[in-house]
Amino acid sequence: MSKDLLYILIAPLIASFLCLLIGKDGVKKFALIISSLIFLFTAHIFFEIGKHGGSVYQMTYPWIPSLGISFKIGMDGISFLMVLLTTFLVPVIILSSFNREIKSEKSFYALIFLMQFALIGVFTALDGFLFYIFWELALIPIWFICLIWGGKDSKRITLKFFIYTLAGSLLMLVGLIYLFLQTPGEHTFDIEAFYNLQLTSSQQSFVFWMMFAAFAIKMPVFPLHTWQPDTYTDAPTQGTMLLSGIMLKMGIYGVIRWLLPVVPDGVSEWMGVAIALSVIGIVYASCMAIVQKDYKRLIAYSSIAHVGLISAGVFANNEAGLQGAIFQMLSHGVNVVGLFFIADIIFNRLGTRNLDELGGIANNQRFFTITFVIIMLGSVALPLTNGFVGEFLLLNGVFAYSGYAALFAGLTVILGAVYMLRSYKAIMLGDKIISNEKFAPLAASEKAVLIIVCAVVIITGVLSQPLLEISEPAVKNLISVINR
Repeated sequence: MSKDLLYILIAPLIASFLCLLIGKDGVKKFALIISSLIFLFTAHIFFEIGKHGGSVYQMTYPWIPSLGISFKIGMDGISFLMVLLTTFLVPVIILSSFNREIKSEKSFYALIFLMQFALIGVFTALDGFLFYIFWELALIPIWFICLIWGGKDSKRITLKFFIYTLAGSLLMLVGLIYLFLQTPGEHTFDIEAFYNLQLTSSQQSFVFWMMFAAFAIKMPVFPLHTWQPDTYTDAPTQGTMLLSGIMLKMGIYGVIRWLLPVVPDGVSEWMGVAIALSVIGIVYASCMAIVQKDYKRLIAYSSIAHVGLISAGVFANNEAGLQGAIFQMLSHGVNVVGLFFIADIIFNRLGTRNLDELGGIANNQRFFTITFVIIMLGSVALPLTNGFVGEFLLLNGVFAYSGYAALFAGLTVILGAVYMLRSYKAIMLGDKIISNEKFAPLAASEKAVLIIVCAVVIITGVLSQPLLEISEPAVKNLISVINR
């Protein structure tokens, strides 16, 4: 099992180098085939990890023993679901690019695989220094993707994105080094040593803010969100999918794995502030989404609102909140990728994402209309869709912490329905007739992406229990570590 984990981690790195060696004509198909094989290899672990109750599988190699640094990776039910999400979305994202003209394709797909390698590393690292290395590495490929393949204002926007994330990363490094220095005897970055530290309240508060800042920027949580709307809107569609579908989950995962169990007293002291910021972000981002005219920017703000609810559920620090957060990370990753692809399809054909300039697409695009509705309903958490399961658990978790917090957090459902349904009406309905010449029929690759996303929205909404059972033992173990 530990070797399987190593294969999953290393395979994208090897594929990244191979993309640079393969001919331009075959690199798209190569990227899709290899990424699909990585997903299938990851998926077979689903049954193995289920048999073992979601317990941790890990491997350790000494890396820099003199500094207490080891190459320690592992996977329990929580990290497995994040790896599964990553390996599932990468081939979907690659497939979404098949009907698009992309300059320097070899470099583009090589960077996607390099990012996948870093993301899997973040979700499996059990050494603090190794976690930081993967965390920083994930920034490099997405920065180049946004800069080179982004819009006209990509230099300014990517610089802001880089400064935000780098500043957060440096604060996290300060927190990790501080924890390293507090470990007894020969200092170590091992996560188990961090879990066993006996820190004072003031020490825990210091570490909390150092690491929370990094995680909050990555998610992002209000008011550290200002880099996100511009970056999501300006980035190429595949870059936006990587950012929203997977990369923001790094911040939430960091809170779950590296913050809650390491400084539980610090979390208890400041959880009220964290939840308040998360709830403010829900309301603020939802209101901002309602007034947007650019559909891609609207989705960007909706992502902030959804992540605000996930953050509130995590900091509620109970089983329902944590289970809901993990499930909603999966659901949000799939749904937001589908929504951004819909925005891309519309812009690719009509040359605009402005809601005032759209309308009438549903009159002669039946397949597109149906898939759009399914993905949108998943995003607004309709029962029997994937969005409902996570949001129901999250609101339960937040309610257990505070009824007032749950009242405002629940606005994400109401306001989400407002901006999603209004935008759907503006884009798809009306008397306008758009000819097939102007709105070309969907390509086979585009249909395949939409079918895959819709299938996951429905299947994981109806059959959510197997996924919840995978993460449940790990969540209970995490809570026991926090409370010990």
